[in-house]
Amino acid sequence: MKHQYHIGLSVMIAILVIIADQFTKWIIATQMTIGESFTVIPHFLAITSHRNSGAAWGILSGKMTFFYIVTILILIALVYFYIKEAKDHLLMQIAISLLFAGAVGNFIDRLINGEVVDFVDTKIFGYDFPIFNVADSSLTIGVILLLFVLLTDSKTKDEVR
Repeated sequence: MKHQYHIGLSVMIAILVIIADQFTKWIIATQMTIGESFTVIPHFLAITSHRNSGAAWGILSGKMTFFYIVTILILIALVYFYIKEAKDHLLMQIAISLLFAGAVGNFIDRLINGEVVDFVDTKIFGYDFPIFNVADSSLTIGVILLLFVLLTDSKTKDEVR
């Protein structure tokens, strides 16, 4: 049986996400001052120019060397996981591509600026969610898809036994 990888699709997804991420960050960084905000949907969505020198919620702020090392290790692990585990599984390949693109998008910011440009500012059921960007969204969607794939595949394997 020939194993199938959808490398073209995976690369295209990753490139499109990285371009969208970097382009939107460039617009925010060049057209807005830090802290500037405008409402898109009242009480739900705003575009706010923000910088983050840490991870989600500002965790490990300023620890750039740590982020460089961890990101490189994660990217290597994602490529390995793609090659070893994602053959014949398009949804898993898409999930890994989204994870890869999100990691690269924020890595580029950290390398060039020493911080990440964030701008999507949401309030969900009254909770002021941390400001994020396209790369963060790609990472989140990738994690959700990967969990879905892993959970449904393990259920399928359990049912076969």
